[in-house]
Amino acid sequence: MEVLLDTCERRRVRHLLLMYLFVVKAAADCPKPQGKGNIVLTNEALLKNNFPDASSVTFECVNGYVQENGTGIITCVSGTWTEPDIICIKKDCGPPKPQPNMSFNISDGTLFGAVIKVVCAKGYQVIGSSYKQCYSVGWTGRAKCQIVTCRAPDGVTNGKNNWDSSDEPKYGEIIHYDCDEGYTLVGNDEITCSETGEYDSQPPECKGKNDGAVDTNQDNGYIPVIISVVSISIAVPIVVLFLHKYLLKRKGSYDTREDLKPELLQFQNL
Repeated sequence: MEVLLDTCERRRVRHLLLMYLFVVKAAADCPKPQGKGNIVLTNEALLKNNFPDASSVTFECVNGYVQENGTGIITCVSGTWTEPDIICIKKDCGPPKPQPNMSFNISDGTLFGAVIKVVCAKGYQVIGSSYKQCYSVGWTGRAKCQIVTCRAPDGVTNGKNNWDSSDEPKYGEIIHYDCDEGYTLVGNDEITCSETGEYDSQPPECKGKNDGAVDTNQDNGYIPVIISVVSISIAVPIVVLFLHKYLLKRKGSYDTREDLKPELLQFQNL
């Protein structure tokens, strides 16, 4: 009988001890920690489910932030986590890598998330993305500045230009025109490929004598009028002078009776 009681007592003590250990263990474990702000648990810590007393896990910075200070390690102490000491700040992508004929408008800054605009030099155009953005891996968005080109220059009848390349003229290149012998060039003898991809003026024309070509370096619009006025100014005095002499001659004839017939002169002498 005493042996049976002793056995039951032992079992009871064992059960109480197990319950005590379970309660103590449960009270000492920490809950799974949660990230906050710009810090998160490392992948290794995320895979854990049990966090007993004195265990440790590590925090790290979220995407786009870098660790400036601290270790990021926290420890479970009597069911409570210590405070993380890690300090994270935004990643700074810095100025983009320089490229030929390219600059950047960085008024938005160079920190994570910032957007900058690509600006090409005069006579160049953006090929690709006109904007770049700062991500955790650096600047994204590929672009280059390519020189502006104009279409192949038009030909001219009875003349020619000096462009003999199969490539299109580039910004700033000049096309020169000449007329064939016997023809006069009307307009500009040179056209330039501008920054807009168009020429700064229309091609000239080559005109012959029968085409009414004029010298464009002179303003001949008033010459016909001037010639007419001068001609009239000269002709009018001549006509007046001639008429005056004619009248004087007629008057002289009456005074000298040269134009009277002999028969009339007989009566006049009576």
